[in-house]
Amino acid sequence: MLSSQMVIYEEEHQKLTEICERLVRDALAKAIFIVDKDGQLVTATGETTGIDTTGLASLVAGSTAATGSLALMLGEEEFPVHFHEGKSKHLHVSVIGDTLILVVIFDERSSLGLVRLRVKRAYAEMADIIAAVAEKAKDGNKDMDIFGEITDDDIDSLFNDAF
Repeated sequence: MLSSQMVIYEEEHQKLTEICERLVRDALAKAIFIVDKDGQLVTATGETTGIDTTGLASLVAGSTAATGSLALMLGEEEFPVHFHEGKSKHLHVSVIGDTLILVVIFDERSSLGLVRLRVKRAYAEMADIIAAVAEKAKDGNKDMDIFGEITDDDIDSLFNDAF
């Protein structure tokens, strides 16, 4: 399981964005967002003008957490997909792995069936990218001990400097 402080490198960010751009076209969606479970926006594609992306990211993360709690109350591990239907706009929300949330906003140009089909295809690619990020983090942490070279003398000299 990845920590909530996952670092997505530029290469993986670009790949996620490209998948979202393709998903916007293939699913006939209005906009697509990837949000982390802490409510931080990872990427946004499509018609995002006029959408408070920060607010959307926070609310989606909160809604997903609440839905997860409902699942636990009912004896389920989680509800990885949920759908919200409005008069003209709809949300399809999917949990990707343990850390990310995919949000698809669509309208009457598309259908729930088409969105589900296209999300299912994109999901596997996104999960692979997240696994690669986790592997990079694991490999990078093996050799990274930022305090290993600091001695007691270094700490003493840091705090003994005259101001």
